[in-house]
Amino acid sequence: FSYGDYLRCGAIARFAPVMAELVPAARDGLPVLGICNGFQILCEAHLLPGALTRNSGLRFISREVKVTIQNAITPWTGLYTPGQEVTLVLKSGEGAYAADPATVSALQAGGQVLAYYADANPNGSVAGIAGICSESGSIAGLMPHPEHAIDALTGPGDDGLGFFASAVRALAAA
Repeated sequence: FSYGDYLRCGAIARFAPVMAELVPAARDGLPVLGICNGFQILCEAHLLPGALTRNSGLRFISREVKVTIQNAITPWTGLYTPGQEVTLVLKSGEGAYAADPATVSALQAGGQVLAYYADANPNGSVAGIAGICSESGSIAGLMPHPEHAIDALTGPGDDGLGFFASAVRALAAA
């Protein structure tokens, strides 16, 4: 967590100097993955629709969660299969994805939901959404942490590794 979290996670970061470079590059097709606060920043910068709000129950959550991969054709999910269930780690206090019904319907109809929470909706995200992507799929936001699930020695397994291996494969193919 960073400077400015007393206002709202991600609120200050969207004004950081790096965003002046990142936003246009992302809109031009640069693959960008925002995890946790990074997802919040992508929403704050209007690179992804919606917002991240306080978890239901207003408590910080730190636990393993199962998510079901919905969209497996992005640079971030290409090594997964639709419907594949993976175990990641959720660590957030402001991780509930929020969007109006029209936005949620458009995301679902356009194949822009990357993943849904599988067993339960631990943080109160609308429609159980765990991650979304832009229309092109190059910009993705994910609330659970795949980087905390890349090796059984340090996490619940290696299910999260696919996000990063997918990106390497996509970059190599480009």
